[in-house]
Amino acid sequence: MGRNQLSGAHLQAEQLAHRITDILSEKQAEDILLLDISKVSSFADYFVIASAGSDRQIDAILETIDEELRKAEKVQPRGREGTSKTGWVLLDYGDVIVHIFGTEERSFYDLESLWANAVPVVRIQ
Repeated sequence: MGRNQLSGAHLQAEQLAHRITDILSEKQAEDILLLDISKVSSFADYFVIASAGSDRQIDAILETIDEELRKAEKVQPRGREGTSKTGWVLLDYGDVIVHIFGTEERSFYDLESLWANAVPVVRIQ
């Protein structure tokens, strides 16, 4: 049975993705998008994409995600790429991949277009 066929794992990933979306909303991230990529990807089930208005806001968002998930959910990212200074940070939680962008970088990388076949689950603008 493939990873995407395990309904329990998918449900846990969905709960984690929604928790991250809630944290982003609480930290006033902009244009938050939760995509179900499970039917078009073999490496993850969900993308969470959000924008922040400044390097400081990106850092604050990352710090809060880290604190909240470690404390309440006992979850740590498997990996992290990028920095607030580059305008893009990726957090890898296995079946949930989080992308935090600066506004210009989000437009440049345009993940929404690249993953147009994914299913939007939540959008908070």
